[in-house]
Amino acid sequence: MRLRLGGSTHDVTTRALVMGILNRTPDSFYDRGATFALDALLRRAEQLVAEGADVLDVGGVKAGPGPEVTEAEELDRVVPSIAALAARFEVPLSVDTWRASVAAASYEAGAVLGNDISGFADPGYLPAAAAAGASVVATHIRLAPRVADPDPHYDDVVEDVAAFLAERARWALDAGLHATQVVVDAGLDLGKTSEQSLELLRASARLAALGHPLLLSASNKTFLGAVLDLPIDQRGDASLAAAAIGIVGGCRILRVHDVAGTRQVRDALDRVLAAP
Repeated sequence: MRLRLGGSTHDVTTRALVMGILNRTPDSFYDRGATFALDALLRRAEQLVAEGADVLDVGGVKAGPGPEVTEAEELDRVVPSIAALAARFEVPLSVDTWRASVAAASYEAGAVLGNDISGFADPGYLPAAAAAGASVVATHIRLAPRVADPDPHYDDVVEDVAAFLAERARWALDAGLHATQVVVDAGLDLGKTSEQSLELLRASARLAALGHPLLLSASNKTFLGAVLDLPIDQRGDASLAAAAIGIVGGCRILRVHDVAGTRQVRDALDRVLAAP
């Protein structure tokens, strides 16, 4: 299995890529605005690159409910960040946005991947990616970003999510993207109960069988805290365990806060999975 990120193509048959999270937000659930200032974000990026991040993912709006962030505000947060990172590092850059306009401007600034948690709700998202030669992440969400979903119901959460992701992947291919430019993500915690998120993590192999690189975003998430009764600052080991389970199940991009620890997990499992 291969993944195209800009001018490079990565073999992710057994070796997952580690995506370091960069939040240009004042209200992230995890860092509470620690990297909202551009200088702080660049220092954090330097640390993640030194720890071996394969990709950097920049977001300007948190996924959950919160104060409104206008398009202009998101552009102001994200695009200068992408430009500054592109000038400093050779690591592929991802933009975490569901707005086509922000994605397009980020591609011009140097991003090569659009990480969209809305499932391509903006009709201009895929055309913008195709025009820029960018890859995309199709993420499952039941309602929409920033909308509370306290009681999500599915007839069969795994099959419902798989069908959604297969449909969104077809949308991307129909828009002109190559199969190596399409990533899928189950969207853990996005319109799922903690038990539903666990079920999807256990079913990673089913989602990987869709034929596109599978992204896992489980790092420090609510479902880990709920099932283990852990506060945010004590979910590190559980996050590494989730990464290991995901890799064995076929996840090939790990979106994480702890790049160094996740790389150790990834490298160990790569040796196991690649063994003849």
